[in-house]
Amino acid sequence: MTDATPPIDTSDSATAPDYDEMTRDIADVPAVEVITTVAVHLLSAAAVNLGLDKPDSEHKDLDEARKLITALAGLVTASATEISSFHAAPLRDGLKSLQLAFREASIVPDEPGQGPGEKFTGPVYA
Repeated sequence: MTDATPPIDTSDSATAPDYDEMTRDIADVPAVEVITTVAVHLLSAAAVNLGLDKPDSEHKDLDEARKLITALAGLVTASATEISSFHAAPLRDGLKSLQLAFREASIVPDEPGQGPGEKFTGPVYA
C-alpha cells in the first residue's frame, strides 16, 4: 500500500512562514489590543453557546457558556486597571449582558452571586 499524498516541498521560501517576522509582529501589538481581542472572542463564544448568535438558534450549551463567561469575568476584572476605563467599560457591559442572558436561559437560576463570573464581578441584577 502506498501513500498517494505527494510530499510537501518546504524548499520554497515564498510559501514557508517567516517565524522571525511573526514573532516581531506580535511583540509590536499593544497589550490592550491583545486583551480586548481575547475578551471579544470570549464574548462571542459565550453568546453562541447561549444561543444568542441568531434568532431561533437551536444551539445552547449552558455549561460551556458558564465557563466562557467566568473566564471573561476574570480577564475583565483582572485587566480593568491596566486597559483603562475606555476599553474596560464596554467589556463590562457585554459581560453583564451575558450574565443576565445566562440567568434568563437557565431552567434553575443561580442564587445571586453564584452565577457565572459573579465571584469576580459580584451579584448581577437586571
